[in-house]
Amino acid sequence: MSDPAPGRSARASSGARGDPPPERRDRRSLFERLVERLSPGPDSKAELIRTLADAENRELIEPESRLMLEGVLRMADLIAGDVMVPAPHMDLLDIGADYDELLHSVISTAHSRFPVYEGRRENVIGILMAKDLLKLQRAPELNLRTLLRPAVFVPESKRLNELLRDFRSNRNHLAIVIDEFGNTAGLITIEDVLEEIVGEIEDEFDEQEQESGIYTLADGSHRVAGDVAIAAVNEAFGCGLAEGEFETIGGLVADHLGRVPRRGESVTLGPLRFTVMITRGGAVRWFRVRREPGPASSADGGDVD
Repeated sequence: MSDPAPGRSARASSGARGDPPPERRDRRSLFERLVERLSPGPDSKAELIRTLADAENRELIEPESRLMLEGVLRMADLIAGDVMVPAPHMDLLDIGADYDELLHSVISTAHSRFPVYEGRRENVIGILMAKDLLKLQRAPELNLRTLLRPAVFVPESKRLNELLRDFRSNRNHLAIVIDEFGNTAGLITIEDVLEEIVGEIEDEFDEQEQESGIYTLADGSHRVAGDVAIAAVNEAFGCGLAEGEFETIGGLVADHLGRVPRRGESVTLGPLRFTVMITRGGAVRWFRVRREPGPASSADGGDVD
């Protein structure tokens, strides 16, 4: 029996595999190479961010998607020390405090987890879940130490993308940040890391806060949005902060300092003390505001710490 013709055999084999003819393959790869030459991909992170902005302008992606993608890219350049709460402004619980004192601290700060220290604030011995205080209420004979969970320590230089991976794998939501000498530098939560990607994570009070920008907390202090008008603050607190060329309380505080205040930093203006709770995008998102006891100082003579 004679062998089939070579040309016919090659065509049959090609058809059996379902591959396109060689001419079509060549033409397609040539087109792809031409597109790559005319529109090369981004060569840097900044160029990639500009490409995302262009994709949003052409309505290829939603604005929220672009912001999250940019957040992921920028997060890779951030370390724990960039977004942590500094040690002097950490809300801590003393292992030797009585139940009423612990409960007051938990209610006034409204956190779900607290580092617990013994002796010195730098000596963190564990983490207390706020909900575990209920066990002490029902069984006062319990030792607080038995309710503590192990504290996780990370260096200031820990990259946020690595930290997020650790949070997810270890199922931890809070870590104590230490400096190069092993001292406590601050703390960071999984929410702090996620907010670098998705923006501020709103809580159950935010619907009311968005209406007025001022919310009364359980301890009598207030949360005030940075974009609240100075006139609204004056009306709410019965004070007379000078408006001048600024309309918002965030602008007034930043002007008083000569820069954007850092998270945890405090400044006194008139009878009010403003402590930065959250910053976002180079501006203060939320202040904690308390009325200062004693004679009120003027806005021009406020102090900073």
